[in-house]
Amino acid sequence: MGIVNVTPDSFSDGGRLGSAQAAVDHGLALVEQGAAILDIGGESTRPGAGPVEEAEEIDRVVPVILGLRDRWAGPISIDTMKPAVARAAVAAGATMWNDVTALTYSPEAPAVAADLGCEVVLMHMRGAPRTMQADPAYDDVVAEVCGWLVGRAQAAMAAGVARERIWLDPGLGFGKTLEHNLALTRAVDRLAARGFPVLYGASRKRMIAAIDPSATDPGDRLGGSLALALEAARRGAGIIRVHDVRETVQALAVQEALARD
Repeated sequence: MGIVNVTPDSFSDGGRLGSAQAAVDHGLALVEQGAAILDIGGESTRPGAGPVEEAEEIDRVVPVILGLRDRWAGPISIDTMKPAVARAAVAAGATMWNDVTALTYSPEAPAVAADLGCEVVLMHMRGAPRTMQADPAYDDVVAEVCGWLVGRAQAAMAAGVARERIWLDPGLGFGKTLEHNLALTRAVDRLAARGFPVLYGASRKRMIAAIDPSATDPGDRLGGSLALALEAARRGAGIIRVHDVRETVQALAVQEALARD
């Protein structure tokens, strides 16, 4: 899954795609590099990020989705917590709703997801982006995150979302310390064993700089991003969400070749 951020303040590439056309061109370039899915986001969820008005978010993402749809028939994901944005995105051609709040942002979110009939990614986040990294604590992070995500999947199914359309995401960096993130990476197979496919996203995240303090710039975290992606894939993640598509596709291809008898 290639990341296309249409935001001025995303942690890694905020403001780099200054127009809808630039975002469309970037998305198509990621497809050329091997992306199977494009994830379009119009609101930053980096630590400390503030909210974006619904109308503004729609104005950011819909032209990009329409532009991509004119030139590409593959899966497009809308990265949003707002049901109205998800509706507008699916109407424009999106086929997946990637929700960092796991359909908890508003009471109608589960019913909207069922009505849209698209695939849904349910992610774990402790708190909200503005406050989520303020001393996050768990008794057992793996058990708590896995249990909460399965509960959200059950709530989605109760609202009418088909089980086969649900993905789970442990939410690395969303209300977690380095040790929490590492524990959840080691436990991707445990999450996948709960009966739902797993999306994993650690690309360029701050946890890499916590291990390598020289990587203060997100662009300097490719090595760590690849190591995490390979480990998550080895443990059963079905989608790896990344900024650096070409390098990740190559790394996964080599890993697959090594695994062959």
